[in-house]
Amino acid sequence: MVNTKLKPIFPSLREKKRYLAFEIISKERIGGLNAVSDAVYSASMQFMGVIEAAKAGVMMLSNKWNQNTQRGIIKVGHRHADAMKASLTFITRIENKEAICRSLGVSGILKKAENNYLKTAA
Repeated sequence: MVNTKLKPIFPSLREKKRYLAFEIISKERIGGLNAVSDAVYSASMQFMGVIEAAKAGVMMLSNKWNQNTQRGIIKVGHRHADAMKASLTFITRIENKEAICRSLGVSGILKKAENNYLKTAA
């Protein structure tokens, strides 16, 4: 009988992650999350290449995208956070509308990234 249960990975062996908060600046509103995530993934592929983008583990957090403020959070490996920030500068058009993607900040904790960068001053 073969034991198919996998042992959990120790926290010290897990890949560390960073949460990169970003903002889309454009004259017109960008439609939705799918267009933004496509632009982010294509920009990361353009800058880092397929292999490095795969190693970076770029992931858009869909529940952290705010349509009104056009801000969101990207989850990325800690070694690739600077490369991801650089790749955001390659975004010039989303849905055939001129747009600029600006990095707001990086945090190792999702809640801190959300509180520090996504909340707008009332």
